[in-house]
Formats: sequence, C-alpha cells, structure tokens
Amino acid sequence: MERSTHGLVAVALALTMAGVLACGGGSNNPSGPDSTSAGSGSGSGGSNGGGSSSPATGSLAINITDSPFSDAKALLVSFSEVNVHRTDGDSWERMPFASGAGSRTCDLKKLQGRTDVLGVGSLPAGHYTQVRLVVSSANIYFDNQSSGPACAPTIAAPAGRNAPVDVPSGEVKLNREFTITAAASTMLLDFDGDQSIRQTGSNNGKGNGNTKYMMTPVIRIVSVQ
Repeated sequence: MERSTHGLVAVALALTMAGVLACGGGSNNPSGPDSTSAGSGSGSGGSNGGGSSSPATGSLAINITDSPFSDAKALLVSFSEVNVHRTDGDSWERMPFASGAGSRTCDLKKLQGRTDVLGVGSLPAGHYTQVRLVVSSANIYFDNQSSGPACAPTIAAPAGRNAPVDVPSGEVKLNREFTITAAASTMLLDFDGDQSIRQTGSNNGKGNGNTKYMMTPVIRIVSVQ
C-alpha cells in the first residue's frame, strides 16, 4: 500500500512538471500576443520614418497693384519670369504664372486701386529673402483703354496712338524676408508706373508718336501675409 501511494505521488509530480514546461514553451511562440504587437509597431514605424515621405510645402500668391503712368489710357507690361530666392539650399524657385501660362501681361492703368494675380503656385516650405521679376516688354497707348481683364496671358493692343517703351534692364530684385509654411501666403507688389517710365527724347517722327520712352521698373513689396 505504501509503494502504491509513492507511485501515485510520482505520477502527479510528473504531470505537474509537464504542464509547467508546456506553459513555458507557449511564451516563446512567435505567434503569441507579444510578437504580434511588436510586428504592428514595426510596420507603423516604417510608414512614418521611411524615406518616401514628401517634404513640407506651402503656397504663395503674388498679387500686383499700380500707381499708373498718368499720361496714358493703357500701359501694357509683359512679365516673362517671377522667381523667389530660398535660403535653404541657396536656390531660386520659379513661380508659375496664373493659369499656367508662359508669360503674363498686365494693364497697369486698370490696377489703380485694385489688384490682380501675377503668379501663384506651390513652394517648398522655408525662409525666403528675395523676389525677382523679369519685364520683357512694355507699350503705352494714349487714345483708348484696353479691353478685358487687368492681367491675362495676352491682352489685345488698343487702337490709336501708341509708343513702345524701351526696357534696357527688365530684371528687378526686391529684398524682403518671408517664410512659407503649410498655410497659404499672399504677397502684394506695387508697380509704380509714374516713377518707372520717363521720356527720353524725340523719335524723329517715326511710328505713331513723337516721343521715346524708357522704363526702369520701380516695384515694391507692400505686404506678405
């Protein structure tokens, strides 16, 4: 009877040890709860920290207004480039013209007391220090106003007396520090027509007028918001 009791105790101990080993083996199972949680964390970290994330960008709209040349009914000025200088990387970023056109013409006489869009588009977020405008051509019209909007890819020339305006150096750099963030920004430029254009002499009767004109663009940044 004593041997039988000792045998039952030995069997019970063996079963208990087997259960403990079975439980210990389950904690090392790769498909257990801890392993699944770690896998989810790894996947999440990969999507946030991978190299495929895009750099931050914001947007800038450059509007233009004018103090117009007083002797004209229309003053058409064509812009071929608008660029802004970014200090991060020391590079110039080209601004798209409104409507995606390759150039933009504005009748400065129509911009007195109002604004229109010169360029608008996305830019890398960061710190900027300059705006560069390139004026490709300008013409004065003395008898009639232009038709259509103040700024457009092209504006039809009004009828009547007119004169070309010589633009010996059409590149204008405007110093102004501003920051582009994820929010949209707006810049307002003031093109002073009276200060920009001057009479330079007679054209000896050639063309539709008796006077030559020259433009040295006078433009200032009014505000950045």
